Amino acid sequence: MRPIAGLLLALFVSIGAAQAADDPLAKLFGGPFELIDHSGAARTDKSFRNRFLLIYFGYTSCPDICPTNLATIGAALDELGETGDAITPLFISIDPARDELGLLEGYVKSFHPRMIGLTGSEQQIQAVSRAYRIHRRKIPQPDADPKTDYLVDHSSITYLVGPDGTFRTLFPHDTKLDFMVRTIRKYLGQG
Repeated sequence: MRPIAGLLLALFVSIGAAQAADDPLAKLFGGPFELIDHSGAARTDKSFRNRFLLIYFGYTSCPDICPTNLATIGAALDELGETGDAITPLFISIDPARDELGLLEGYVKSFHPRMIGLTGSEQQIQAVSRAYRIHRRKIPQPDADPKTDYLVDHSSITYLVGPDGTFRTLFPHDTKLDFMVRTIRKYLGQG
């Protein structure tokens, strides 16, 4: 991550991020994407207009960080009740080589029934990762096939995106459930 991006990330976390869609800082994260959902349908960023999004980047064989954050997203949606119906949770795979559609569907549904898994070609995942400033890097395991047996070091951030497709705020790894729920309510005009 570039030093300025790291500084801005710390600033967002400390002050609650961009307060409005027209805030110039709102353009720092996000942008157009073309991916495929876990059912095989083509999806773009425009497919989700008029909805809030909670977006998390990860991979299905992640041993602990991804499941922790996805469980928090699912719990936050449940805690929000009907208010949470205004939000679409997205899991974008950063490991398109291994995260096939059938695997992706079962994985996301284990965290929340409305969660949508997205994947695409390596080039598409590179583009969306750049747009959201996600770091990702394969770490081969000792004495294993580097094409199939590896971990992925990656940024662990959940993004809240507004109905107009612009970044609103972010939640770092291990964000507490009550904080996430309070923050989301604020952006939905409920708190």
